[in-house]
Amino acid sequence: MSNDTIIAALKPVLAHLKALDLADTQTARESLAQQFPPGGELFSALRALADSGLREGWLCGREAGPSRFSRVAKPEKGDGYSIDAVLLWGDGPKHKHLKGEVNCMLALEGAPKFCGFEPGWAVFAPGSAHVPSVQGGKMLIFYMLPDGAVEW
Repeated sequence: MSNDTIIAALKPVLAHLKALDLADTQTARESLAQQFPPGGELFSALRALADSGLREGWLCGREAGPSRFSRVAKPEKGDGYSIDAVLLWGDGPKHKHLKGEVNCMLALEGAPKFCGFEPGWAVFAPGSAHVPSVQGGKMLIFYMLPDGAVEW
């Protein structure tokens, strides 16, 4: 398995994102949760791929502070979205979402919350900034950035 399998699993999400207004974070998050519920097929497939990728070392191979991370796809392979994976159990680096950010979040240990969000979906509006933080356990997050636009 490889990053290509994750990209293939996320293709329906990437297509769905094209119709969403990331400035309306609540509506976008609700739409994603309705179309791709946290207990559904997509999350099950991503969990299996994540478990395999972490175990085999092809996913989240770099480490810094309380995180492991890797690039899954550049925007040209991700239908206009960069896709990254981060295994997080604390605070990551502060950054600004120039065109927004969509997070698909899987609990791996404990009862983690990402910036206050339960496992599932989080959407950040264009121009927003934050310190990504996971409290209460470990979470694997696939984050998608339109055009890969981020300011560190």
